[in-house]
Formats: sequence, C-alpha cells, structure tokens
Amino acid sequence: MASPIAGIQLAQVALTTTDLVMMGSLSLRAIAAGGLAITLYNQLRTMCVGVVTAVGNLVAGAAGRGEARSGTRQLDERAREEVSQIGRSSFLVATLVGLLGGVLLVALSYALTLFGQDSLVLELARPTMMALAPGLIPMLWLNVLRQFAVGMRRPGSLLGVTCASIAVNAGLDGGFAYGWFGFPVLGLPGIGLATTVVQLLNFGAFLAILRRDRILSPLLSIQAWKADAATVRSVLRLGVPISLTYGSEAGITSVATLMMGNFGPAALAAQNVVNQLAYIVYQVNIGLSQGSSVLVSRAIGQGNGAEARHIARRAISLGFAIMTVVGLAYILIPLPILRLFLEKDADPTVESMARTLLFFAIAQQFLKGTQNINIGLLRGLGNTRGGFRITLVGYWVIGIPAMLLFAYGLHMRGPGVWTGLCAGFGATAILLLRRFRLELRPEQSDDARLQCGRSSH
Repeated sequence: MASPIAGIQLAQVALTTTDLVMMGSLSLRAIAAGGLAITLYNQLRTMCVGVVTAVGNLVAGAAGRGEARSGTRQLDERAREEVSQIGRSSFLVATLVGLLGGVLLVALSYALTLFGQDSLVLELARPTMMALAPGLIPMLWLNVLRQFAVGMRRPGSLLGVTCASIAVNAGLDGGFAYGWFGFPVLGLPGIGLATTVVQLLNFGAFLAILRRDRILSPLLSIQAWKADAATVRSVLRLGVPISLTYGSEAGITSVATLMMGNFGPAALAAQNVVNQLAYIVYQVNIGLSQGSSVLVSRAIGQGNGAEARHIARRAISLGFAIMTVVGLAYILIPLPILRLFLEKDADPTVESMARTLLFFAIAQQFLKGTQNINIGLLRGLGNTRGGFRITLVGYWVIGIPAMLLFAYGLHMRGPGVWTGLCAGFGATAILLLRRFRLELRPEQSDDARLQCGRSSH
C-alpha cells in the first residue's frame, strides 16, 4: 500500500524540481518570481489536497463494512452504492475547493504588493500564479481518484502516469517557455500553464485507467451533480481539519526558515539544502501514513481492532527501519549527499553548517515521520479533529517556544532551531500515539468502530 503512494509523492517532487530547473535557465528574476509563485501555489495545493485526503478512509471503511456483512472479499450492494456516493460527493467537494483555491491564488498575486515585494518580480509572478490557478481543479479531481483507488487497495496504477508526466511536463515547460515544437513563446507564465495542462492530462489518463479496471470501474462515479449532502458534510468534516493540519505543519517549517535567515545567508542556504533532503525522505513517511491509515479504516470497518493495532505497530516499525538506513547514509557519506545540492567550490561555511544540520535531520526525520504516520493512524479511526488539536499543541505550544529557547535563549543559533523542531515533532508524535491507543483500547473498540462508521455516513 505504501510503496506506490510514496513513489507518487516522490514523482510530484520531481515535477516541481523540473519546473525550477527550467525557470533557472530563463533568468535570475524569473527563478525568483517563479519560486515565489510555486511556493504560494504549493501552500494552497497542500491545504486543498488535505480536504479530500480522508476520501480513501471513507471508501476503505465502507468497503470493510460491506465485506463484513457479506462474509466474503466481495462488497454487498449497500457498500457498492455507498462507495459510489462517496466518489460523487468527493468530486463536488474537489470542484468547489479547487475553485476557491484558484480565486485565493489570484487574489494573493495582487496582495503581494502589500508585503514589499519587488515590483519587477511581481510582474512575472502574477501571470504565472494566474496560469497555475486553474490547475488546482483537475489536480484535486486526480487526488479524489487516487484516494478512491487507495481506499479500494489498488493504488499502484497512478504511479506510472505520474512518472510519465515528468517527461511530459519537461517538454511542455520548454514548449510554452521557449517555443519548442512550434508552441507560442510565453516565458515564465508558460511554465505555470504547462503545470496546469499536465494536471489535466494526468486526471484524464488516470480516469481512463480506472474505467478499464474491472473491479473499480463499476464503483466509480464522478457525477458531482448527484452528490449527497450528508456525504459531502462527512468529507468536509474529516477533510477540513486535515487541511488545517497540513497548513500548520507548513507554518512551523516556514517559521524555522525565517529564523534561520536571521543567522545569515550561510545558515539559510544550509537550512534550504538540508530541509530539501528531509522533504524528499519525508515522502516515504507520507506513503506509510496514507497506506496504514486506509488499512486501519478497513480493519475498523470489519470490526477488527486487533488488526488495526497490528497495522499501527508494523507501520511505525517500518518507518523506523527506513529512517535508520537514511540516517546511516547521512553519517557515513555526508559530502556526496550534500553535493547533490552544493557545488564542489561552495562556501565552506555553508557546507560545514549543512553537515552539522544533517545530524539534527536524522532525529527530525524519525520524529516528524512518526508523527505523520500517527496522524494517519488516527485518521483511520475517523478522528481528524483530535489530530489537528494535538498538532496545534505540539507545533505551536511546544515547538515554536522550544525553537526560540534553544536558538536565542541558549545561543545555539541554527542547531537550536532544529532542536526546537525535533521537540515539537517529538511531542506531537507521542501525543498522537497515546490518543490512538486510547481510542483502540479493547473496551473502547466498539466506540471507535461506531465513530468511523458515523464519519462515512
């Protein structure tokens, strides 16, 4: 379950990397404006995706209950209709959220003038953000299809589409930016348009694949106009806290980056390099989180709390094993890893700081990865509000004060920022795991099952 999801996440990172490489070949101002546009787009994209992330859990829970009722691996008629209704309602939610996100992105392109941004940079960033905005809708449609396939335990088919889209994206970037293949020369906004076109192509390709799947096709319905109000409310009730959790996590990372900037350009450059390395590895934990979350939802739908606990133990153990391998690589071959982002003649101060932060990244990846898996496990029980509240405490009540204390109070500077991040993620991981275990105590298993059942109706 986790492997293809992690692969898709990594491929998405490759798409953004391709865009940045193409922007860098235009001009310095283009990469500044394009980087700004992509940063804001990614922030909104992440929060929009959060709204439909629980679709996989809803589908898995409905499928699990259907299998329990039929006593076989086949869904009964009631479950088949429930899964189809989840699909229809999710497409309506995705369309409305995508429209709202697009409007907000365009509004931000004008609001940036209030924050003292360079006017020449904004002249390039604004049309790029406008070109990116429409792509939020097909991107969310694609994520609904993805969660639908994951919820039905058939997630692998999207990986090939996503990997192929990297090559298509590179070709369209060159086409719209430079006029390759006879395309009109649009410059930087053309790269934003290419991303939107790729999102639409990805959605169409994956929809065609699912339509040919003999198991999924009869269950898949994208008729948003036939959505059920109660199911729409269930999607939003679970999805909005996930969206806010994603936004909160991005927020604490942004605060850490701003704090590192206070210690000079070398510290900020080292922060960006190590943070990008951690971000790439983090996609593996996202795969584990989503995969285990859906399996827990299915187990609870079948009334099997013991299986849910078993899944939780295995997911956390697997995450620790993978992070151990990554941590050993950071210790044994730090320079080759850093040279993926730093030139050989890079500032030795940046290199030295980055090597130091790599050691903190080891701890951060264990703790941040575990808390993300635990968020998924709790989501598998149909509880997203509890996860959001816990992350607010872990990130903002513990993490931010710890960052300030270690960085400034104890004069640890950059390493102190990462120590505070580790404290915040570690506290969040412990609190989330405690909440999951409380909700799955044997005497409370029935309550957890009822909660998961109510969240899907």
